[in-house]
Formats: sequence, structure tokens, C-alpha cells
Amino acid sequence: MTRTLGAGYLEVVPPASEARWPRVIPRDYGWDGQVTKTAAGAALMAGISGTGSAAPDAAAPPITVVIADDQRMVRRGFRVILESEPGIEVVAEAGDGAQAVELVRRHAPTVALLDIRMPAMDGMEAARRVLALGLQTRVLILTTFDADEYVYEALRAGASGFLLKDAPADQLVTAVRSLAAGDALIDPVITRRLISRFTLAARGTGGIPAVLRELTPRELDVLRLIARGLSNGEIAQELFVEENTVKTHVSRILAKLNLRDRVQAVVLAYESAFVTPEDHGDGGRA
Repeated sequence: MTRTLGAGYLEVVPPASEARWPRVIPRDYGWDGQVTKTAAGAALMAGISGTGSAAPDAAAPPITVVIADDQRMVRRGFRVILESEPGIEVVAEAGDGAQAVELVRRHAPTVALLDIRMPAMDGMEAARRVLALGLQTRVLILTTFDADEYVYEALRAGASGFLLKDAPADQLVTAVRSLAAGDALIDPVITRRLISRFTLAARGTGGIPAVLRELTPRELDVLRLIARGLSNGEIAQELFVEENTVKTHVSRILAKLNLRDRVQAVVLAYESAFVTPEDHGDGGRA
């Protein structure tokens, strides 16, 4: 399924039965910089088919959110935006990272919205500690243009979403709903800059990286295609196997490498130089 998120976002969401890692295709990769009016139109531009997103289920339990930002007015603004939406409830606000971790521990919210830069404990360390609590809470990081290092480390730690702090209100709401549904979402500007970082950092030396040597040749094939941004169905077509077979391979890859999800699998594939941005034959889909 694809969803048009506005301002150059296209989120490609796998079925619920798959490992939950959508592809977010930024406008930088062939988009015209305009808001796409329909998911079908966006899908056509991206070379895939899709449908629109479903409305929130009124019968579902509310999406609970803890907001952490050192600026009170910013927190209030986020609260107003989120609580104006049906099915979203802000349960607590924190002014620093340490307080955020304690509030997450107390409330076990669906989503923790963390500013990357806060006193006492920054958003990256707060994200790491929130994820270490072992709750089902998903972490959404709000960042600025000059915080690439923080974003990279938070991505490695397991954060599920990243938005620039000046993102429009509707994108904040979409990000919270996406994370609550088990998906991931990364601002396209951040995506582009992270790929640039990978380009500088990942210079392969040939052969299979030591960290991946436990994988079978077929699992390596699957990992390479995951890193290209292919869904399980697309991988099945590439390898001429059943989709259930691909799902089994993905599960084994994550288990063998002790990874949380496909996001971390992609990071590891690039970080170990097993895959580099130059390997993409499709113009850079991620």
C-alpha cells in the first residue's frame, strides 16, 4: 500500500504480515517538488501501484503520546496539533530527556516524540534509554538541519521516525499515526543526507563483511535487496521464489544479526559496506 503524505513524501507500507518497514521515497529522487494529489499519481511517478490510506478507526484505542522538548511553547504547539486529531491523546510533556524517559516508563505511551537537543539528557540518549525499557513505545525524533550525527546514531539505536522541526502540522500527525501502526517514517531531507553520509563512509573492500558471514548466500541476496528498498513481494519476484519464503529469510536475517527490524538491517548493510549507494540501479530508492 502507498500513502501520499504531502510535500514530497510517498510512504510505501508493507502488509501487516511483513516486517514493518515502509519505504519513504523523497522528492529528491525524481519528484517534481509539488504535493502529489493522489496516492495513485504518486505511485505512477515512483513506478509502483498503490491506494490511499484508510481513515483512523474510531473504535481503536487512542494513540498515546509523550512530548519532550525544552521549549514550553513548542510542546504546547505540538499538543494542540496532536489533540485536535481524533484518536490521539497527549498523556504527558517533558522539558528534558531524563524527564522524558521517566514519563515514558510511567505511561508506556504508543509514541514518544523527542526533540534531538534538550538539556540534562539529549534526545538521542533519551531515545536509547526509552528503547531499552523494553516497552512497545515507538520513538519519533524531531531534528534540525545541522544534527546529522544525532540522527545517524538514533537511527542505529532503533528510532522509528525522524521529522524536521519545521515540518507542517499534517506531517507530524501522519508520522505519529504511522509509528503507532508499526511503520517507520523518515523526512526526505534527512533521508538524502543520510545516504550522502553512507556514500562517504561506506567504501567496500571486497568480499563479505565479517559481521555478515553467518548468513547464507540466499540470505545475503535478500539483505542486498532489502537495502535497495524492495518489499517482500518485490524480492520474491527478483529471486523467483514465493513471498512466504522471503519472509522466512527476512526473519532469519534479523534473528542471526540480532536486529530489531528492516531499518536496522539497511543501516548495517550500508555501514558494513556490504551495500553502497552506488549499488542502486533504480536511482536511489530506499
